[in-house]
Amino acid sequence: MARECELSGIKPIVGHKVSHSNVKSKRRFLPNLVNVTLRSESLGQSYSMRIAAKTLRTVDKHGGLDGYLAKAKDEKLSPKALKIKRDIAKQAEEAAAA
Repeated sequence: MARECELSGIKPIVGHKVSHSNVKSKRRFLPNLVNVTLRSESLGQSYSMRIAAKTLRTVDKHGGLDGYLAKAKDEKLSPKALKIKRDIAKQAEEAAAA
């Protein structure tokens, strides 16, 4: 399983571990990924995802999964999240037409 956030696209980054004597050796900074179940209000469905804890705070700030996906860029989203975003947009079009 890839260590990547499904919503924000956060991946591991590479840096240096610096010792007391200032010797540098390579290391990886891994994102804090958590398994969560997010609910889409417009679709009335729950989705299980593996997202970063930082992204979870942003989802809460935007008012849930629907609000976050409305503002998210398509390049950063996983294929699963892109499908959810398209389904939400389709639902909104149907509601506006009715």
